[in-house]
Amino acid sequence: LYFTGSHDTMTYCLDKNSAVSGNESKLVKFLNKCMPCIVHPIIMKWSTTQVLTVTEQLEAGVRYLDFRIAHKANDPSMNLYFVHMVYTTVTVQDILWEVLRWLETHPQEVVILACRNFDGLTKKLHCHLIDCIKEIFQCKLCPRNVSMRSFFPPVRMIYYTNLHPTAWRREVNLTAMSVVLWDNSRDTTAIHSSEYLMRHLLIFVSEKFFVAGINLTENLRYILVHPFGSLKKMTLQSLPCLKIWIKQQYPGPKKECINIIAGDFIGNDDFVKDVIELNTKI
Repeated sequence: LYFTGSHDTMTYCLDKNSAVSGNESKLVKFLNKCMPCIVHPIIMKWSTTQVLTVTEQLEAGVRYLDFRIAHKANDPSMNLYFVHMVYTTVTVQDILWEVLRWLETHPQEVVILACRNFDGLTKKLHCHLIDCIKEIFQCKLCPRNVSMRSFFPPVRMIYYTNLHPTAWRREVNLTAMSVVLWDNSRDTTAIHSSEYLMRHLLIFVSEKFFVAGINLTENLRYILVHPFGSLKKMTLQSLPCLKIWIKQQYPGPKKECINIIAGDFIGNDDFVKDVIELNTKI
């Protein structure tokens, strides 16, 4: 089956007053400290990958949510946020409750949460995150040691992946762990090549999901050369090439197939529709 995913799902609510993530380069933090009125708006433009809320994304057909989780430096609380260069305005716990509310009204749907990054998370905070997930979703979580294949046709379940290695072994099923390798290219000509995508985006492991992140990624040099640009502008320009590539894909267990396609600004063009229509090839 094909699932539609959103890359950096939570960047629609980045906090414009937030400090730059401690995981960013010293140069970025230095520039932001020296010229915040100039640098911070630029950071925001190149950090935002989605404009729809998580509920709107789910309503649009997204079933794979890419959660980059972090704990703010010097924050004495247990609050966890999402991060992409800067932190979000909402906490992880609030969004988990929002996903649960959507699941309650869509009992036949499956949602996959890909949790990653974990900037600033201690072992205690990792355990806190797992406890929150278990407490909020309870019986809707995929049971341990059960293959995802057992859950099709869809049932009311939520599945979460890529937690801290020790937590992963304790709490969730390894047999359906998602494998993600995001593309770092800004060359839409190269992206148009299926061979390029196979080399740079996909890792094949038997009985596991293939996740292709078809997002373009800027670096600091590119941003400095294009101060009036934005990730959204760059993405929208590449959509015709990405659309052609999507229509060429096939679901299945073979190494040239994929199961999840995650993109930026998923409400634009016919991205969700194109991915879902790939299921007619099954």
